[in-house]
Amino acid sequence: MKRLLLLSVLLMLGSSPRAETYAQRDDVRAFVEEMHDKHGFDAEHLHGLFRQTRPIAAVIKAIMPPKDPAVRSWQAYRGRFVEPKRIAAGRRFMHVHAAQLAAAEARFGVPAEIIAAIIGIETVYGKQMGRFGTFAALTTLAFDYPPRAELFRRELEELLLLAREEHRSPLAYTGSYAGALGLPQFLPSSRRRFAIDFDHNGRIDLATSAADAIGSVANFMAGHGWERDAPLAVVVNVAGDGVQALIDEGISPKRVPWQLEAANVSFARVMSPAAPETVSLADGAGDTAIPERPAALIDLVTPGAATEYRLGYNNFYVITRYNRSSFYAAAVMDLAAALRTSK
Repeated sequence: MKRLLLLSVLLMLGSSPRAETYAQRDDVRAFVEEMHDKHGFDAEHLHGLFRQTRPIAAVIKAIMPPKDPAVRSWQAYRGRFVEPKRIAAGRRFMHVHAAQLAAAEARFGVPAEIIAAIIGIETVYGKQMGRFGTFAALTTLAFDYPPRAELFRRELEELLLLAREEHRSPLAYTGSYAGALGLPQFLPSSRRRFAIDFDHNGRIDLATSAADAIGSVANFMAGHGWERDAPLAVVVNVAGDGVQALIDEGISPKRVPWQLEAANVSFARVMSPAAPETVSLADGAGDTAIPERPAALIDLVTPGAATEYRLGYNNFYVITRYNRSSFYAAAVMDLAAALRTSK
């Protein structure tokens, strides 16, 4: 039903008056009034912006869920990001920006390879930052994508505040179809809260300043609870009747290993055939002990293949605050491990 609804939205964008501009819509007028009352924006100026803005059907198409959301493959997902070209680009990025990465690691406690891996996965080190007008993309999602309209209206509000703070037109920003900006693909709310001037030139530029992107990613991670020198995750074999119950508890780390075992699950730390480097990245020790810290059981599923399991600690969970997916956090972990071997 949700997909049928979204398909109908696409049809409306292409064939109805909504394919013109947003200025005459009641919901947009209400939003303008809210921005005026809440933040003192000039209503006529905002109406002028919406008169210049048309829905983007490609944005709705890009954000729609897959036809069969049950078909998710960890091996396929990992293969998109942990691959030779991205690893080579990441190593070049780390070489060129070694000083900035070291400074960010020293200040925020986030390893250089984690920072580099996030930027690599997000934009291939600036090669894929998106070319959508951010105001138009967020407007399209805020008013024509019901499943997440509330989120994107907040991000549209944040973009207007950001543009006012930076003395720029809201129409001047470009990025992804979801409104993400720059090398680290920050949404406007994260841009306002976590972006920093790490090259100390008097302005924040996430599009062309690798230093600002590096410092901002590290600041984001630290702001979400990253623990310096703490483990990330370990690859494990699991068995027992309580496996599914632990997975159902979610990805927030809650139980130390003995509590996990008390839930009718046994663990054995392994070197993952798919990602043998991940164990050394997890705690830097190279031993086979499982850290006695709260963890969550993470299942990385591939149809037709054995499920890979990891114990995800707090820092693994922090990565999911960047993108709320255990696949994403595991891919960051594995790409970072591949980059770390070149240090």
